[in-house]
Amino acid sequence: MSNQKFPPGWNGERVKQLLSHYEGLSEEEQVAEDEEAAAEHAGQAVITVPDVLLPAIRQMLASHRTG
Repeated sequence: MSNQKFPPGWNGERVKQLLSHYEGLSEEEQVAEDEEAAAEHAGQAVITVPDVLLPAIRQMLASHRTG
């Protein structure tokens, strides 16, 4: 098994707990949690786009932040 690297404050046990939490939610509970998190960030949106567009989108976002 390979060595795993975790962000500061994270470890294997914390990852297992997080996975257990989300795997234990029903689909309705997952949607409710997503909607609650989205409501906390008014003025932002989550969308899906084709992978091929990501470089252009990243470039536009970088310009927006600095512009």
